[in-house]
Parts: sequence; C-alpha cells; structure tokens
Amino acid sequence: MSALFNTYARRPIELVEGQGTIVKDQNGKEYLDFTSGIAVLSLGHAHPELIKALHDQSKKVWHTSYLFQISGQEKLAESLIKDNHFSYAFFCNSGAEANEAAIKLARKHTGKHHIITFQQSFHGRTFGGMSATGQDKIQKGFGPLVEKFTYLPFNDVDALKAAVDNSVAAIMLEVIQGEGGVNVITDEFAKAIQDICSNSDILLIIDEVQTGIGRTGTRFAYEQTPLKPNIVTMAKGLGGGFPIGGILGTAELHDTFGPGSHGTTFGGNPLGVAVSQKVIEIIFQDEFLQEVQKKSAYFVEKLEAAFPEEQYKVKGKGLLLGLEIDNEVAPFIGKLEEAGLLVCGAGPKVIRLLPPLTVSYEEIDKAVEILKNTIK
Repeated sequence: MSALFNTYARRPIELVEGQGTIVKDQNGKEYLDFTSGIAVLSLGHAHPELIKALHDQSKKVWHTSYLFQISGQEKLAESLIKDNHFSYAFFCNSGAEANEAAIKLARKHTGKHHIITFQQSFHGRTFGGMSATGQDKIQKGFGPLVEKFTYLPFNDVDALKAAVDNSVAAIMLEVIQGEGGVNVITDEFAKAIQDICSNSDILLIIDEVQTGIGRTGTRFAYEQTPLKPNIVTMAKGLGGGFPIGGILGTAELHDTFGPGSHGTTFGGNPLGVAVSQKVIEIIFQDEFLQEVQKKSAYFVEKLEAAFPEEQYKVKGKGLLLGLEIDNEVAPFIGKLEEAGLLVCGAGPKVIRLLPPLTVSYEEIDKAVEILKNTIK
C-alpha cells in the first residue's frame, strides 16, 4: 500500500530514463514521449546544455531567498522582456502560483475584484487558480471559492459584451485551452477582448503556462493574435523540466507590486533561473521557432491525411495539437501506451499531442503511424 495520497490516477509504469523524445520504463520498454511531462520538457529529456547549466550553478549556490540580490533573475527578466511590450517580471515556482500572482496584481492595481474567465479553462488547483477555472470537476467538493469570477462561453463575442461592466478588473484567458480540449481562440473573439480592454479600465491576463515558451511556434501564443496583454503568466516549458514559473507585466503595474505585496521563498532561485536562461537562449532564436512551425505544419498534414475530417478533427497550433474523435479517448490512451506512444487527454474526446519542441520528423512519422494503427 502506498504512503502517498491517491490524488493522481497514475499509469502503471515508471519512466526511469530519457533522452530527447525517447523514454524507458522500469522494465526497459521504450516509448515516444508525446506528453513532454504535460508540455514541460520543451527541449526534451536530458538536454546536454540544460544539464550543464544546472551542474555549473549547483557548484556555486542553490538558494538564497528573496532577502538578497539574485543576478540570474535580473538576466532572465531582461531576456523575457526583450523585443516586446513588457517591462517587468516576477518569478515563482509553478503555473498555479503565476496565476495567483496575476489575480492578486490585477485586483490590487485596479481596486476592483470581478474577473471574467471562460468555460473549459484551466488556471490551476490553488483556491485562486481553481476559482478562475471554468470547470465544475476541478472545483467540486472544496466549499466556497474565491468570489467574483464569471465564466463565459469561449469564443462567444455577444456573451462577452453582455457581461462586461465597470466592476470588471480583468479578463483572463488561455489563447489555446489545453486542458479544456485544445480549443483555439478565434481572431474575432480576440479582437473583441482587446477592444474592450483597450477602451476601459480592464486588464488583460493571458495564461501562457502551457502555450508559452515556443510551444505554438512563437515565443508566446498571444503573438499570433490581436491581443496585447497587460500580464502574461508562464511556467511548464519555462524551465525545460526544472520547476519555475513567473509573470510578465507592463510598466504601469510596477508600483502595485511593491515591497511586501507578494513573495515566494523558493521562486526564482539560482538553480531555476540558470536553467531557464539556457532554455530561453535556445528557444527564442528565430531559427528554432521557425523550425517548430515547420514541424507543426508537417505534423498537422500527416494527421489530417491519416484522419479524414469527416470523422476526426485536428486542433491546436505549433506542437500543442489535439485529435478529436467521436469516442471516449481514455481506452485509446492506454492502447497507445502499449504500442509505445505516450499521450495526454484533453477532455473526454480529445487526444493531446505535446512532443518536445526538438522532436524529429521521423519521430512524428512514427507517432502518426502508431496513432493510425491504434485508433483506426
């Protein structure tokens, strides 16, 4: 009997070794890992430059806390705000913490409490993140939530316009709802949100925990839309496997987060920022991002050829893709695992495909072949 709380419906394998996209379990069986630790391993398993960055920093200092200057934080912040409209960063440990920080910052800055989010969204499992999440299954059983969240249908312009009034502090959304079914924002909806925020005292928060750091073929997914957020939240791929999260904010927010307003003991520790700095240096290169876009187009083409539109739907952008089918996907996920392909679900009828951004074309071909043979 396990000494762990039974909070996860774990699969009956343990991954004990990995290199790039290939992992091995405790019995020596190999798999193609198209989960990337749920969009975390942006550069795959055991990337040599990340290993070196972690090893080099580990010989210097691991942790000092927010009581002292950490030059690695300054360097990483500068790298993240370069060539965009953001001015400041704050570092924490996870996506849920990043979303908590964004909610606190928006409420404190505007002096208002009402935040609009969307059905099928996912923003974390802390009370703030859970309260922002538009899914009953995430909230069930935990009693009263944080107040003043309204959940609207995603991509519904009329519902949005009807809900907005002077009480709204912020609109918070994912450009692609990863956990909710790989649902992509429409340009019409994005433009409506931006128009509302630009013409009122309403902040725009974009949750890029899953979509950010090159996952969709640009540094952040919002860059492919008309949206210009005041706050972006990050985690997952930011550390390439090392736990780190953060937010980016625009210049007018600086004084709202003054000394004592927010903090975290471990956030932005020297180990985390050292690894993340190397991740950013690799992924934010134009050539790397262009290659992600090429791989995405290739992957989509192969999926659409294997799964005709009459019965299936390929969704998403970059290397955050979903295959929607007419049946419950849970049994297929188990069969794909048996066939040597690890994938995630995204709602009851979508298989989510999240390979490392370093995946090869040959590995994409192999994954599509396994999908086709297993599902069809």
